[in-house]
Amino acid sequence: QVQLVESGGGLVQSGGSLRLSCTAPEHIFNRYAMGWFRQAPGKEREFVAGIGYTSSSAYYTDSVKGRFTISRDDAKNTVSLQMNSLKPEDTAIYYCHVVTSAWTQFWGQGTQVTVSS
Repeated sequence: QVQLVESGGGLVQSGGSLRLSCTAPEHIFNRYAMGWFRQAPGKEREFVAGIGYTSSSAYYTDSVKGRFTISRDDAKNTVSLQMNSLKPEDTAIYYCHVVTSAWTQFWGQGTQVTVSS
């Protein structure tokens, strides 16, 4: 079992910023791409952003491009999601995610992000 530990959620006004962090075991962090998903009430879980294990590539869903930035801190085995210009529609539980094989994936416990209008 792989434990992904998230932090950084909270309540913020529209237009504000939050930074989410996810710490993974070193043997996972150094080998696999990692990402963030989110799930709003009554909606399917959706991909938000992902980053390769070498930090050379990053991917975003269209709705967050230009506002969110995903990054890795190799010294801390941490993947972060900097979220700027937040909107009420960004309100969701955010999950850290890693896929380690074709049939194995792990999720963090989730952290709530609430954006008030």
